[in-house]
This record gives sequence, structure tokens and C-alpha cells, in this order.
Amino acid sequence: MAKRQFDDVLLGSIELFCLAAEEGSFTAAALSAGVTPAAVSRSVARLEERLGVRLFVRTTRNIRLTEGGRSYYEQCRQALTQLVEAERGVMGQQLQPTGTLRISLPTTYGHHRILPLLAEFRGRYPKVSVDIHLSNRNIDFVGEGYDAAIRVRAQPDSTLIARLLEDAALVVIATPEYLARVGEPLSLAELERHECIQFELPSSGRRISWLFHEDGEPREILGEGGYVCSDDVLGGVTLAKSGAGLFQTYRFIVERELADGTLVEVLKDFGGRSRPFSLLYPHGRHVPLRLRAFIDFLMEKKGAWESA
Repeated sequence: MAKRQFDDVLLGSIELFCLAAEEGSFTAAALSAGVTPAAVSRSVARLEERLGVRLFVRTTRNIRLTEGGRSYYEQCRQALTQLVEAERGVMGQQLQPTGTLRISLPTTYGHHRILPLLAEFRGRYPKVSVDIHLSNRNIDFVGEGYDAAIRVRAQPDSTLIARLLEDAALVVIATPEYLARVGEPLSLAELERHECIQFELPSSGRRISWLFHEDGEPREILGEGGYVCSDDVLGGVTLAKSGAGLFQTYRFIVERELADGTLVEVLKDFGGRSRPFSLLYPHGRHVPLRLRAFIDFLMEKKGAWESA
């Protein structure tokens, strides 16, 4: 008879280790599991002794996964999820996604694309709760415990799968009152005499260029003006809606205002540029049912965005 490789104590230690990695502290993991912080610490020490590697870098304030710890966490989390799904399968519950889906959304895409859909998603999957984080910063999937994120212009990453949701069309907008006061720009050169509201990336302080086509070639222009917004693109939209100046944003944000005439699209002949939004999630052979349901749901909605 083959010798057992895993006993109940070891499996319990792995569960507590994963909780500590997700919570970022032994104390928080202990509260979540209903045990003492000392029990979590002993479990992690037991695993480190078994593996012969350090799993966490410990400071007086928090803990952080080592490179080896991160790799071990990813594999353990997949294994534990598979065990849970196996139990559900045996009990006939494999077709009903459950648990908490933790997603990170950029502010613009979150407010105007994803948040309005979540009531429908939860109507289909009432046993899935959704933890939403609205931010434009980069995230640590493992360290912060996210299932998925949506980002614009996602950078290549071998640890993540990227699914394109849409190439979001860009438009330059202004109010009729602003255009009556200053005049409508008819060429890109005329932007020099206009108030061009800028958006600045908080991570780098770099201002985002406006994208155009001119004579069949792509053009990037960094306009000038007395307004700079940082972190939330919707600030630039609000300024433009108040008559402060011109702003380039995504068409899906201002579709209603363009339709009712409270905003006007300018420089149409130089348009046609876009930026891609992608759904990102960790690479792995096993995708939890709640995440698979969310992916399929967004791919279904993608068709409506592409045909709009």
C-alpha cells in the first residue's frame, strides 16, 4: 500500500498559508479561518521546513510572498480550488458557480460598461457575490487576491491571459456654448488656439497624447491648456461638459450627450482612432466556475459593443 504524502495537518497548513497570502497578514488569515495567529504562523513554518524554502518575507507591519512562495501559492490555490469543485461535482452542484468574484476595473470602463451589467450577471448567478475595485493603477493578482481585471492597452505578461473586449473609439468633444464662444476647430493645427483639457497618468506624470488620423497617417498631439486631470478620466469629461474646453475621450462615455446635443463631436474628419480594453486573469489550467461564468458573460456582451 502506498504511503500517504498528505495528511490532514498538512492540508490544513496549506489552506492557512493560502489565506495568509491572500489576506497579507497572519492575523487577518487567523480571523478569517477562526484560529489564532500563532496557529497560522506554525502552519507556515511547518510548510517552510518541509519545502526547505522561505515562503514569506516578514516585516513588523506585513508579510510578502517570496518568489518561491508566490509560485507555491499559485499551485496550491489551483489545487484547493480543484478539490472544492470536485466535491461540488460529486454533490451535483458543479453547474452552479458560487463564491466571491473579485475584479479590478478602470474607472471609465467600470462606470460605463461593467457596473451596469452586474445586476444581470448576479441575476443569472445569484450565489456569486462581486467585490469591485475601481482604480486605474496596476494590481498584484496573487498578492491582492484578484480573480480578474480589465485594463486599457494591457502589457504582455506570461502569467496572465488577455481577452480583448473592444477597441473603444475616441472622440473629441465640446459643448455648443464653448464652440459658439471660441469657434470650432476645423484642422489639427487649430487646436493651438483652443483650451485642450489634459489627462495625466498618476504613475508616471506623463500626459496622454490625443490620437488622430491625418492624410491617412496616425498622428499624436499633446495639446495645451489650463486644465490637467489625473487618475480619473471622467474628470476631463466633466470639465468639457461644463464648457471648459475640448477633451478627447471614449465615445461610449458620451454617447447620450452626443445624441441629445449637449455635447458636440469635433474634428470628425481626423477621427477613427481607438484604444483596446482587455479582460485579464491568471494563467492556469483550472479556472474557477465563478470566473468562467464571468468571462463567458463578458464575451457575450462583447458582440453588442462591437456592433454599436
